[in-house]
Amino acid sequence: MGTLAVGVGGTVHAVPGLRQRCLLASLLIQAPAVVPVSTLYSELWDENPPATVENALQAHVSRLRRTLVQLAGDPAAADVLRTRSSGYSLDVAPENIDVNRFRGYIRQSQRMTAAEDLPAALDLLEQALGLWRGAPLGDAAAGPLCRSAATEWEEEYLSAREDAYWLRIRVGEPMRVVGELKRMSIAHPWRERITELLMVALYRSGRQAEAVGVYNTARLRLVDELGMEPSPKLRLLFRQMLNQDPDLHGSTALLGQSA
Repeated sequence: MGTLAVGVGGTVHAVPGLRQRCLLASLLIQAPAVVPVSTLYSELWDENPPATVENALQAHVSRLRRTLVQLAGDPAAADVLRTRSSGYSLDVAPENIDVNRFRGYIRQSQRMTAAEDLPAALDLLEQALGLWRGAPLGDAAAGPLCRSAATEWEEEYLSAREDAYWLRIRVGEPMRVVGELKRMSIAHPWRERITELLMVALYRSGRQAEAVGVYNTARLRLVDELGMEPSPKLRLLFRQMLNQDPDLHGSTALLGQSA
C-alpha cells in the first residue's frame, strides 16, 4: 500500500523499472484472474504502444519473471507469472497481497465494533492503516486499471482513518485525535465526516467554542465556494452542541462507522 514492492522473508524489495512495476501492479489488481494483453498494452503504453507491442510486452514479462526469481532467490518464482491463451495472470495467494490484508483487518474491526469490543476494533484498524506506506501503487498507477484501483484504495484508506478517529473518540481519547483531524480537514475540506469528527473531538475535550467555530468555518466555505448549506446531519450535530445535548457524550449515532 504505497510504492509497489515485493516482500520476501520479511524484507521489502523495490521492483526496478517503471514498466515492470506497471505490469506487476496490473497483474496484482486482477490476481488470480487473467489480464488480457489488450489491457496490459493500455496500462504500459497508454495510447502510444510501440509498433511491435506484442514483442515488447513479452520482453517485459520475461524481465519481470527474472526480477521475481532474483528477489525470491528461487527459480520457481518464475512460475508465479503465468502465460495464458488471452493474457497473463499472477498465481499468488490473496492473503499475500497487502490490499487484501488491509480489507481483512477492516472486516474484523467492523465485527468487533458490532460486538462493542472497541479497543479490539481500534487495534485492528491501526494494523490495517499500518500497512500503508504512501500513495497506492506510487508511480505504477499510470494506466486506467491501476489509476482506478488506486483511487478506490485511497477512498478505503480515508474511510478507515475516519473510523479509527471515531473509535478513538468513543474509547475516551478525543484529545489524541484533534491535531490529526485538523490536518485532515485542511487536506480534505469537502469530507463532512472529518468535520463531524473534529467537532465531536473538540466538544468532548471541553472545547465547545472551537467545535462551533469549526462548523461555522465549514459552512462559510460551502456557501461561498459551492453555494450550498451543510448536510442535515451536520446541522443537527451543530444544534446538539448549541443545546449541550447529553447524547454527545455517549456513543453518538451521528458518527457511525463507514460502510
